[in-house]
Amino acid sequence: MNNPLSAQNKDLNNLKDPRLEVVSSFDKSQPIGVSVSSDNRVFVSFPKRESYTMGLAEIVNGKRTAFPSAKNGEDPILRQTDFINVQDIYVDTKDVLWVLDSKPASNSSIFGKGSSDEKEGGKFTLYGIDLADQNSVSKYVFEDLDKEKSALNDVRVDTEKHMAYFSDPGQTGIVVLDLKTGKTRTVLKNSRFTKADPKVVLSYQGKEMRDAKGNPFKSNVNGIALTKDNKWFYFKPINAHHLYRIETQYLVDRELSDKELVSKVKDMGEVGITHGLVADKEGNIYLTTSLDYSIRRLTPEGSLEMVVQDSRLIWPDSLGIGSDGYLYFSCAQMQLLPNWNNGEDRVEYPFQVYRVKVL
Repeated sequence: MNNPLSAQNKDLNNLKDPRLEVVSSFDKSQPIGVSVSSDNRVFVSFPKRESYTMGLAEIVNGKRTAFPSAKNGEDPILRQTDFINVQDIYVDTKDVLWVLDSKPASNSSIFGKGSSDEKEGGKFTLYGIDLADQNSVSKYVFEDLDKEKSALNDVRVDTEKHMAYFSDPGQTGIVVLDLKTGKTRTVLKNSRFTKADPKVVLSYQGKEMRDAKGNPFKSNVNGIALTKDNKWFYFKPINAHHLYRIETQYLVDRELSDKELVSKVKDMGEVGITHGLVADKEGNIYLTTSLDYSIRRLTPEGSLEMVVQDSRLIWPDSLGIGSDGYLYFSCAQMQLLPNWNNGEDRVEYPFQVYRVKVL
């Protein structure tokens, strides 16, 4: 399938935007999740892959420091050794930092199958850390989740309804967690809105993104966003061109049948292949894409606008927006990792987190 955003144009390699600022560099540690508090504290997560130093960090004066940190010589209630594989983070509207510690079973991982854990089920924990008191930590362990299929990827938290929403490419659906009871439901499972299009294959400068066995990179529902008023939930697979949204009042309604819930989904139109999503206070939805090194935003009026385009944006991934008007984001460089290049590491070190003024 032809993609209007396909990165075939070599001129893209020389794009530079002077507004782009480096927030922090991490040598060979790959940043994935990024989120920002109301007072502009920047947090970054790192999955447990080589080279691993810590799973969760706060950026202080341009440097990462392990978070939570020790205070008054006491160990924090949540330690780095407690993390298995920090996948995503999200600061909610009440300044609680939610940490998704997610290690899918290998047959459900978008990173491809491993060798040592192919028969091992996934392991999932959600932590909520009150940024006003980092020793106040909530914990959810997903006892009723299908550990053989699930691959919890991104998280957003609805502070009004006390619900957490997750993209689950492994189950091809949206997982809804009741923060009061700890119970989950998986909705929109295997729907056309959550399923990757097998005809959509990511391609970079004429080279398709495939593993050593020739299998193309594929992710079902992945990027998600929640508007600041907790009303709209946006989502899409990576390997698909359309963005969708649904009102959260329907997501949390246990009385709706699958058919009724599907009827509540709205198609927001074609936006191309994208990765991370985030909403700002004005209702704009920001979408990253690796195909042309860019971040766009969908306005409340339905216009798709270019925000920033720069050749340093190699697989721009997770995003956070500060009250300072800056959009902060990681660049995961996924398409340059060895498992997509016949074992050759093509990553352009160091990994970095950037920011650009948007509001």
